[in-house]
Amino acid sequence: MSSSTDERATDSAEQATEQTAAAKDRSRRRAVRHAGPPVGETAAPKPVVLAKPADAKAEPESEKVSTTKAASQDAPALDAPKQRRTLKSLLAWGVTAVVVVALVVAAVVLLLDRQSARERDDRRQAFVDTARQTVLNLTTIHPETAKEDVDRIIAGASGQFLEEFQGREDPFVGVVQDANVTTEGQVVEAGVENGSETSISANVLVAARTMVSSKEQPEPSPRDFRMRVTVSDVDGKLTASKVEFVP
Repeated sequence: MSSSTDERATDSAEQATEQTAAAKDRSRRRAVRHAGPPVGETAAPKPVVLAKPADAKAEPESEKVSTTKAASQDAPALDAPKQRRTLKSLLAWGVTAVVVVALVVAAVVLLLDRQSARERDDRRQAFVDTARQTVLNLTTIHPETAKEDVDRIIAGASGQFLEEFQGREDPFVGVVQDANVTTEGQVVEAGVENGSETSISANVLVAARTMVSSKEQPEPSPRDFRMRVTVSDVDGKLTASKVEFVP
């Protein structure tokens, strides 16, 4: 009986001790909360949250429109250098094309002019060559070839000059052979007196020298004279239509 009483007394003492310790611990925690953090320790700062103004949530509509307009106005300004470069390139190509066309036209004109000048010179030279040959035919006659010499003169004659020989070939040949006349002609100079490349006739002045010999004068002697030969285009052939002596 006494032992049971002692056990209960011991349990009661232990419970009382535990309750006393728990009460002290609670008192200490309350004291700590009221006294703040321990000396030498700094409480962690609380984060500061700034309130965002209501106006900052969205840009005003007017500012958006202004920004859009400014961007649209700046776009042409940014493209302006490209446009200027494109315009300069087009102008450069245009100038180059004009220069090339001008050079081609000038080359064609020059070529046509040179061709025309060459044709003109060829035509004038043809008149001169016909007159020279006519004078050579007239001033070169031999007794043994008199008939052929006269036929050669007639072949290159037309108009008035041809009429002067036609019907007189045989008497002329007879006089040359009877007198044993020999002439050797040489053209000293010849040139067109008047006429053009488009003319069908031209007057050509011819300076000539011939060496003449005969029965009465066996030794050849020079004789100088000038002739005006009218050269005409007859059916595409140049012939001597008139021959006259010029003082």
